[in-house]
Amino acid sequence: MNATDEYGSTLAGASILVIDDEPGMRNFLMKILGPRVKRVEQAASAAEATQRLDEAHFDLVILDNIMPRTTGLDWVTEQRRKGFFADTILITAYADLETAIAALRAGVSDFVLKPFRANQILGAVARTLDRKFLRRDNTLLRHALNAGDAHGPLLGKSRPMAELRAMLARLAPLATPVLFTGATGTGKELAARHLHALSSRAEGPFVAVNCAALTPDRIAADLFGVIEDGGRLKPGLIPLADGGTLFLDEVAQMPDQLQAALLRVLEDRRVRPVGAEREMPFDLRFCFATNADLNAAVAEGRFRADLYHRINVVRIDMPPLADRSEDIVELAALFMTQSSVSLGLPALDLDEETLLKLRRYAWPGNVRELKNLVERSVILGGFPEEFAGSGQVTGSRAIEDLELVVQRHILHVLDLSNGNRAEAARRLGVSRKTIDRRMAAWGD
Repeated sequence: MNATDEYGSTLAGASILVIDDEPGMRNFLMKILGPRVKRVEQAASAAEATQRLDEAHFDLVILDNIMPRTTGLDWVTEQRRKGFFADTILITAYADLETAIAALRAGVSDFVLKPFRANQILGAVARTLDRKFLRRDNTLLRHALNAGDAHGPLLGKSRPMAELRAMLARLAPLATPVLFTGATGTGKELAARHLHALSSRAEGPFVAVNCAALTPDRIAADLFGVIEDGGRLKPGLIPLADGGTLFLDEVAQMPDQLQAALLRVLEDRRVRPVGAEREMPFDLRFCFATNADLNAAVAEGRFRADLYHRINVVRIDMPPLADRSEDIVELAALFMTQSSVSLGLPALDLDEETLLKLRRYAWPGNVRELKNLVERSVILGGFPEEFAGSGQVTGSRAIEDLELVVQRHILHVLDLSNGNRAEAARRLGVSRKTIDRRMAAWGD
């Protein structure tokens, strides 16, 4: 197994800065790292390195300790006061106890002694990045668990869902901000996750933030990060999402303070952690969501017009479940399986009568209401009376049988037509006699 195979998956998405006053060492490190990482840059001095940090974000810095006019450790200590966001590997020919203690105090992640071979520095880089990304993933996992993020596939074969998928596929290669609108429970976050999964950022983080849950006194620290006691950076959600997608939900309830801060972030593509001197550049895609009328909020002065125009570049209106009713049966079957597995309880039978009742219900709470109904029914061991059925056909046959599919569709269109068979026939593109014949066969 060669070095590229061994370290490729860990290093592939990393950005690294090499700092060394010796051209030979810089060239050696650039040669072995260049083919393996996303981006690698070099600096021949501490001053040049400082400039590089002001211009771009790096996941890792490989730093020589002995340089003209300063040491690497003194430079790291100074940069942490300004706002230093990268992990550090120190390369040195002198590994005495005093240097080791100073390195620990400066927050250095690893030591590599000169002279070293390519596999030694690659191993140190891989270990350091593994720890860095593990810390990031643990932080984001805790955030996701606390926030109750939505997960799952974007299901549905209806025309509105086919159109939605086509639009998401068209937007996936772009970095354009997307505003998802629609009623509560229509799956705005799931659509944003689907967009993220289709994009070149799919291997990066997807971070969902509920704007209504952010408290004014914690907004800057939670989103941008904060320099804590001891000079260590506690990264915010925006830096943690770097390279991925940030999904801001319920933007209409965004506090005024956050609206102003977010506008600047969108314009500058930089954040400044609380207590830091340096702004941090980032690379991520923004997605926004709301169930409110943002035009009305702007007119009433509750939402900044300049921010609205920034986020409303591409708008996607999520279809309510009533407009994609042919997806109800598929969704109900999925939620039944998920609820049974997650709760450790037996799944309920979805017979033809229950499926017909589910299909004919209006679902004002959309997909979320359907999911909650199924989960609650599994817990209670049966469907509520208005959805309970005593049919004999269950399982895949109840879902896929053509005659039952046709029955559910015709009765749903009749409901939409307020029972007017002539109007239902017109909508379906069939004759009135066809409707009458079908209804007679079903005993209606």
